Amino acid sequence: MSRAAPDPAAETDVADFLVALGEAMVDAGDPVTHVRASLERVALALAAVCTEVVVLATALFVSVPGSTSTHTAVASAGGRPPPFSDAARVAGYAVLAFGIALILRGSWVDVAVATGLGLLVGVVEVAVRRFAPSFGVFLPVAAAFGVALAVFLLVDVLPELSVTTPLIAPLVIFLPGALLTTAVIELSTGQMISGSGRLSAGVMRLVLLAAGIVGAAAVAGVPTVSVTQLAADPVPAWAPWIGVVLFGVGVVVHECARPRSAAWIILVLYVAYAAQVLSGLLLGGLVLGGVLSAFVGALVMTPVAVWAARHPSGPPALVSFMPAFWLLVPGALGLLGITKYLGEDRVYGAASLTTAGATMVAIALGVLLGLTAASALADREGPSSRTA
Repeated sequence: MSRAAPDPAAETDVADFLVALGEAMVDAGDPVTHVRASLERVALALAAVCTEVVVLATALFVSVPGSTSTHTAVASAGGRPPPFSDAARVAGYAVLAFGIALILRGSWVDVAVATGLGLLVGVVEVAVRRFAPSFGVFLPVAAAFGVALAVFLLVDVLPELSVTTPLIAPLVIFLPGALLTTAVIELSTGQMISGSGRLSAGVMRLVLLAAGIVGAAAVAGVPTVSVTQLAADPVPAWAPWIGVVLFGVGVVVHECARPRSAAWIILVLYVAYAAQVLSGLLLGGLVLGGVLSAFVGALVMTPVAVWAARHPSGPPALVSFMPAFWLLVPGALGLLGITKYLGEDRVYGAASLTTAGATMVAIALGVLLGLTAASALADREGPSSRTA
């Protein structure tokens, strides 16, 4: 019996499907190592042997060899419109700023100011991305300048207002903690081009944010040393646990995640936060207590995110644990460090940057180890589930 020749149209469909799937994963910020591995597994399941996949941080190429020619599909990232309304996304931004302010344990005045500024930043961010996307490159520095100037001016009117919480919470969506951590993951897995690109983009984002804060401090006549001022009367100890769920809801709405993903995202956030808090209490007396607690938080949350992804209603693991990166604070540490380094305190700035770098590496290692443990557990359960 002669074997039927492959259908060129089917091969084209496979290439188009793989590139569409990869585009969605790249748009979501998935590490290129995971995107490539996932596309290769799908191609193998579709009997598209010898498929070549090249993934970069902003583009991907998929080639499916056929009987007479090779079918290649190419896609760039970053072109998907948000499904939620502008008003909902603005409200979501205000809610996530409210939640972060509680997690940072500012005073109630800090929380109110952070929420109000978060609402304003949400309006500007949504408006710029919808009506003037070409100005999006200026958004981080403009947002940082506006928020910092408002905070520095309000300090004179509201003496009980601290600086760190109302400064960081409205800018949390611009903090490149996830971007920097993904860069470390990609660099540690040998993806030098994508990893270096993400690392450069993340550092540049921090520099832009810090430049906006330093510029606002100069205009307001406030020394940059005050960016580390903490709340004298913080919210109660139970407030951060409420802040976690508010932050999760805000992220779901502003980032346009599926509503049924909210419970899973909040679960992963709680696991990451609880692991970080408990390990911080146990390791707080050590020099690297904060770094190790970030490692523990990433290590514990990753298998939970993978486990959630295996449920029919669960989102992909990346959707669950990416918001938790903001809770593990590498972006906030780096922002404060660069702000101090550009300002007056070079020694403190260098120390903060070193801590931020160590924290990013710790989170990346925790995620990698967690993914490895989750994969090993899935392989172990696989045979028994197939034979059941």
